[in-house]
Amino acid sequence: MNNTASYELIRARNMMQGWIEAEQAVMTGQEYWMGTRRLRRADLREIGRRIEYWKGEVDALEGNPRIRIKQIIPRDL
Repeated sequence: MNNTASYELIRARNMMQGWIEAEQAVMTGQEYWMGTRRLRRADLREIGRRIEYWKGEVDALEGNPRIRIKQIIPRDL
């Protein structure tokens, strides 16, 4: 892994960890500041999306393919 890829992996891991910490703070009813952005309980869904995004980035940089399984329920309309 070259230096740029290594740096990107470290950055992605740090970002994911930051969002995990934000989720933990919000779950206890607290507000959480990330840079200039204030996150509150109402933003828990957005925090979850950001964690998933950064997890995907970490997986991609580590070379782990991200497998997504979706359940499909056929309906007779």
